[in-house]
Amino acid sequence: MKFPYGMSNFNKLIKEGYFYVDRTDRIPLLEEAGQQLLFLRPRRFGKSLLLNMLSNYYDVANADEFETLFGHLAIGKNPTEKHNQYLVMTWDFSKVDARGTIEEIRRRLYGHVNNRIRDFAQAYQLDIEINDEDAVSSFDALLRATREQKRLLYLFIDEYDNFANEVMASKVHNNDRYADLVYGEGILKSLFKNVKAAAAGNGLDRVFITGVSPVIMADISSGYNVADNIYRNPEFNDLCGFTEIEIQKILNQVNQECQQRGELVDIETAMKTMRQFYNGYCFNQHDFTSVYNPTLALYFLKSLAQYCRYPDELLDHNLGMDRDRINYIAQLPNGPALIQRICDDSQQVIVPKLHDRFGVKDMLEQEQEEEALASLLYYLGVLTQDKVVVLGKLQLRIPNLVIRSLYVEKLRKLLLPDVQLSDFSQAKEQFFITGDLQPLCNFIQERLNIFSNRDYRWVNEFAIKTAFMMLLFDDRLYIVDSEPELKRQYADFTLIARPDMRKYEMLDHLMEFKFVKLSDVNLSGKEVQHLSEKTLQELPQVQAAFTAAFAQLETYKPILFERYGEDILRLQTTAVVAVGFERLVWRKAEE
Repeated sequence: MKFPYGMSNFNKLIKEGYFYVDRTDRIPLLEEAGQQLLFLRPRRFGKSLLLNMLSNYYDVANADEFETLFGHLAIGKNPTEKHNQYLVMTWDFSKVDARGTIEEIRRRLYGHVNNRIRDFAQAYQLDIEINDEDAVSSFDALLRATREQKRLLYLFIDEYDNFANEVMASKVHNNDRYADLVYGEGILKSLFKNVKAAAAGNGLDRVFITGVSPVIMADISSGYNVADNIYRNPEFNDLCGFTEIEIQKILNQVNQECQQRGELVDIETAMKTMRQFYNGYCFNQHDFTSVYNPTLALYFLKSLAQYCRYPDELLDHNLGMDRDRINYIAQLPNGPALIQRICDDSQQVIVPKLHDRFGVKDMLEQEQEEEALASLLYYLGVLTQDKVVVLGKLQLRIPNLVIRSLYVEKLRKLLLPDVQLSDFSQAKEQFFITGDLQPLCNFIQERLNIFSNRDYRWVNEFAIKTAFMMLLFDDRLYIVDSEPELKRQYADFTLIARPDMRKYEMLDHLMEFKFVKLSDVNLSGKEVQHLSEKTLQELPQVQAAFTAAFAQLETYKPILFERYGEDILRLQTTAVVAVGFERLVWRKAEE
């Protein structure tokens, strides 16, 4: 099997026999949904391939290849009347460089549009006058040419908000270029205003726009307020993305090929791994069926098909741009507090509804409540829908472990900006291999004063758990979970070795954290700091905390053994007790 990781050329994909999950059955539904559509999905979610498939379907120039490209797919058996009836053009704004002055951005944007018009003129043998200084004028000339040919235009705009998002992010640093793009007679707003006018009977029949969030569209709404938003329609939930059934079927096919080469793939554990790392995205406003990130899934499957083993890194580094999105939120008022709240699995992120009409100006100039920021994180793909709760409100969650790793990384940089991975890697690895937590406790204990800062809004064991989670999180080696549900009980923290990493000598870990207030032991911070380890461990309040922690750990152990297999897990259970924000003590369970 050949997996089209990173490929968005539908023509090449089909002709060269790459794997393709058929979504052509949605074409009639898209035609019925409206003539100007806005479809949002996170970055690297297969939107460009979707547009390229639609472009091949509607392009009059591809009529002779219809059977080759679509004959074996759902739409080939029952095509719509509009197939191969349009002159087609695509603008891809991800190719527009957002650096420099607003005039430099204008030249690049107009240059991109003009280049696409030149390609269009050459492809359809049309005489179109290009105005190098004004792409809007060139677009008008294109429309005149299409009308003379008595043909209609289908315009695809891919990543409509890409370069504007980059400019928006720089607005945090007091750069006003964004306003020159979208407000008043801004460049982007003016361009979309002309697209709107062209669709009012001037030769542009259909428009399909993809992007990440509705923020830019809200800011240019007076220039383009005619699009039907289809991104939360249930029939398009998996328009980009794979379902559980599809992943299972693909894994079975890969396993068959591996068996032919004398290799064996454990399908059950591969399925569990993919589910924990790549599943969990929900874009459906009526039910909560989740889909797999297609780029991440193809990244995993490509390695599995080639080598019959998992990729070394389960996070595709091409998704590193999601770090920038979380970083952007962290720079906004209330952003750091929301990130901390999201990482606290004992709390929930609940919004009355997802916002879809919020603009950048309000977000940057006014302190936004959690609802708007959480909605933006949803569109960016780093939060997703979980369930409907009391009074019809919507609970959001982190989709999967890949995204959780990005939050943990950002949290560590927020709280421990001067700490490098190399500073604690040896202490972390020692715990992984031997179960000795003392070196890491020493490292964290020296920095506990950070967590006593009231600005972080954390109390009790969550602050301590967060410190350990930030430093122990390692999805290269472990399936990492905070507050994992164990038959309606919740353990504080688990590190379960990835199936493909069990060949190394490392333990699985189940951890529980407790917090003892200084007032409970009737000691000051300085007095606690000067107590010996033995004396601290023997304090009645500390002994009680350990007893409670190990009682909880004992209830979780059999559930983990049942879930992963007692003969597979090399499980160490560890309790950590913090006495104020001054001292840490730990114990592992007796053998």
